[in-house]
Amino acid sequence: MPTSPAWPEHAIFWHVYPLGFTGAPVSGEEAKAANAPGAMPYPRLRHLTRWLDHLVELGCNGLLLGPVFASAGHGYDTLDHRRIDPRLGTEEDFAALVGGCRARGVRLVLDGVFNHLSAEHPVVQRAMEAGPDSEAGRWIRWVDGYPRWFEGHSTLVELDLAHPPVRDAVAGVMTHWLEQGADGWRLDAAYAPGAEVWRPVIDRVRAAHPEAWVVGEVIHGDYPAFVAGSGVDSVTQYELWKAIWSALVDTNLYELDHGLGRHDDFLETFLPQTFVGNHDVTRIASRVGEDGAVLALAVLMSVGGVPSVYYGDEEGYTGVKEDRAGGDDAVRPRFPQDPGELAPWGQQVHRAHVDLIGLRRRHPWLVRARTKTVSLANEHLVYRSVGADGQWLEVELDLREGAHRAQVRDAEGQRLWAWG
Repeated sequence: MPTSPAWPEHAIFWHVYPLGFTGAPVSGEEAKAANAPGAMPYPRLRHLTRWLDHLVELGCNGLLLGPVFASAGHGYDTLDHRRIDPRLGTEEDFAALVGGCRARGVRLVLDGVFNHLSAEHPVVQRAMEAGPDSEAGRWIRWVDGYPRWFEGHSTLVELDLAHPPVRDAVAGVMTHWLEQGADGWRLDAAYAPGAEVWRPVIDRVRAAHPEAWVVGEVIHGDYPAFVAGSGVDSVTQYELWKAIWSALVDTNLYELDHGLGRHDDFLETFLPQTFVGNHDVTRIASRVGEDGAVLALAVLMSVGGVPSVYYGDEEGYTGVKEDRAGGDDAVRPRFPQDPGELAPWGQQVHRAHVDLIGLRRRHPWLVRARTKTVSLANEHLVYRSVGADGQWLEVELDLREGAHRAQVRDAEGQRLWAWG
């Protein structure tokens, strides 16, 4: 039976939404013009390549990259999975990014948007012209004779991943970009079609690339069952994300304690992909403040899983996601030309990221650590993260008196890190 690759056990990712990061237009006439026939590609991926040293300086060794393929707007409305989005450049610009990652020992994981396509995609257009009972029509999902929209978005049409030619096409795209230098895939909206439809795709990809790491975006439900049924290596650990920020907002560390218990259960069968921020959610600093964001990071870096840091969180960026057109823009901002242009007010949070990521690097066994509660109250929690060989670190979170304090101690009681 295929097994997961070993390298993610040592991976800490910097997560970047490239269209926003590079300042590419994601809507309106400018975005439409970029995809017009004859339009010149704009090499914005080179902008991201210049930031790889920042990733390494943080202590990360992985780049979790949002959509880079030709799309109609925000990247999740794909037009061509085999072409780099002209707003980001060309295959040569992508190759330069891959080369920059390789030179620094950085693993590259791509965002695979395979559950749905732009309504303008040729596959969708052919299906709509031919109808649901045609061969072309069987490539997409239908409801009452109409193309099925993804979560009510009329610009996004769902592929039928249960149809063998669709599965073959998706596996072919995944294999193609792995051959171009990618190390793995995040499967966007993996939850939508169900676990079982992914199994033939994952098995085929893994047969060709056994070292590829595949993580599915799953928000709710039975995570271990999804991993077992689909064949993916990991899923996005939204339960822990919610427990961390909600416990801090409500000053209810019992919720975090419960979340850590659930997290331990997941670790029995797979390594979850953990985070406190991503391209789809309100910034952690906007939810819990700067001090709270550092405490959230302390939890992230001291418990099991494969962690990622969303770009800008390491500088204390704020941004609120809103349920409206353009409502993601605030959490997907443009980054400066180079790290020297970052605002000085982010230095303390940046330092905390370097320190906590460094702490995790010095204790690599944390990737599979389990937590044991030592002391618990609404405003105060002490837990131990314990490795398979009995080594442990002790983490204290203190919200008493309205403060946000934290520290990490080793087994000898020596303080390794503190905040507040």
